[in-house]
Amino acid sequence: MFNNLTPTVKSLLLITIGSFLVVSFILPELQAILALYYIQSPRFIPTQYISYMFMHADGWHLFSNMLGLFVFGPLLEQSLGPKRLLTLWMVCGVGSGLLYSGYTSFKVHRMDQKIEAFTADPDPDRLVAFVRDYPHLYRSTVYDFIDDYERATGEERKNLERQAVRDMQGARNNQVNVPMVGASGALFGILIAFAMLFPNLQLFLLIPPMPVRAKYLVLFYSLYTVYNLLNRNPYDNVAHFAHLAGLLIGAVMIIYWKRNSGIRY
Repeated sequence: MFNNLTPTVKSLLLITIGSFLVVSFILPELQAILALYYIQSPRFIPTQYISYMFMHADGWHLFSNMLGLFVFGPLLEQSLGPKRLLTLWMVCGVGSGLLYSGYTSFKVHRMDQKIEAFTADPDPDRLVAFVRDYPHLYRSTVYDFIDDYERATGEERKNLERQAVRDMQGARNNQVNVPMVGASGALFGILIAFAMLFPNLQLFLLIPPMPVRAKYLVLFYSLYTVYNLLNRNPYDNVAHFAHLAGLLIGAVMIIYWKRNSGIRY
């Protein structure tokens, strides 16, 4: 099985798995340096747009991404060639990070608007709406605070209003400092490229045990990603937008190569 690995796929697997082992067992502090942070975060470094792809949250995260590269990468490398496969992987990974940063900028801007609105008009309903939008950034005791704030009057209410603003700003700063790690954006570029080049190739799933064409498998992943973006579960720590970005960038690259380099699919 491993004899069928192509050079670029093998190198990416070794580098990514090696990076995970080093960070997990030797230098765990590297995770905070190499993960991708929002551009306004004090931890942000431009090189993180590359390094974050080689960091993973845990063993399962690493396994799922590397399994996809292991399964789909070799045939794709044989079709595109080593240079193009590496280009596809890196461009989709870096591009996903850049687009995700833009998406994060949009989310942080919306938080800033809500904080400004509450500061200008400290209404309890605005605070309740803010907490409901970002419950993962608060402790459960925030609801006791809201009850106290709604009942308070006079100077006590003003003090609680100032505390509410500080807590909202703290939640905003926590959001800014949430890192992104993993090669999922790059992998989704591989998936869409594989589906476009080998759309009718039969793949056999393990769960559920059934055959499926490559194009339908990638379509399912795409629809699932869009669903999660629209669903907006605040407790979901998966960067679904980065997945979608990888799909879009990978599709554009394959279309470009087909039109300008004679790749057929």
